[in-house]
Amino acid sequence: MNNTAALFESNHKKLGMVSFDSDSLDQVNGEAFRTFIKVLYVPQGYSLTVDFNDYEVTVPSLFFINTNQYLHIHAAGQEKGALIYYNRDFYCIQIHDDEVACDGLLFNNIFEIPKVDLLPEESKTVRLLLMQITDELTAQDNSSEEMIRIHLKQIIIRATRAWKKQYLENESLQLAVAEQEFFRNFSRLVDIHYREKHSVADYASLLNIAPKTLTQKFHKLHLENPNEIIKNRIVLEAKRLLLYTDSSIKEIAFKLGYEDPAYFNRMFTQKAGETPATFRKGLSKQ
Repeated sequence: MNNTAALFESNHKKLGMVSFDSDSLDQVNGEAFRTFIKVLYVPQGYSLTVDFNDYEVTVPSLFFINTNQYLHIHAAGQEKGALIYYNRDFYCIQIHDDEVACDGLLFNNIFEIPKVDLLPEESKTVRLLLMQITDELTAQDNSSEEMIRIHLKQIIIRATRAWKKQYLENESLQLAVAEQEFFRNFSRLVDIHYREKHSVADYASLLNIAPKTLTQKFHKLHLENPNEIIKNRIVLEAKRLLLYTDSSIKEIAFKLGYEDPAYFNRMFTQKAGETPATFRKGLSKQ
């Protein structure tokens, strides 16, 4: 991949792509792309952090990162990586869920796994699609917008299939198609409602099942209790707010639906292993 940067922009729709290596990590790690949805093609040898979880890339991989998620690439491998960034006006996965069915899997999944490892042939296909997007960004004729969107959708669909095989169809977690869709819906609901709905009963009601049934589904598959998953999502957002905003801890508690900041502080400390104030202080030292 050439060290290129290209952009499509029409009305409010925007999609761009940049290649990166050890000399251009500051660009990817900066603020320029934070508010965009991002798809990263990351070759072997890179190390990065997504939402405070560390990843060592041992095979070519795709990472799917939503707006305002924390991303930092620490080290690059020998090959160039590629970053596609776009806004919801260009392609909204929620509106087009019937087309790609990736919301709750690639993005906003309860397992907090944004990564898909690629087999050699899959990596070859993705690299070809990236080249085709680059060609369309360069040409930009009347059909380029739709062609770019088609290539992006192909990457998303292929990655969704691979994500299911890696994380929902392995030996330790054999999920039938119906169960896969159930957990995907739970993921989506938590990501939509975590600010105002904090209990298992809230989500059981949205899924039209009893709270006990929801908990049993997770227990049967040896997954973390849904109550803990809900708390994990709240704490993750709190970490982002502590990093990206100057809001006080009390203000963050209110934003996340807690009228009692002391209760929020205890819950955060229990899940994160340190108080919000200590977490923020640690960020300032990085």
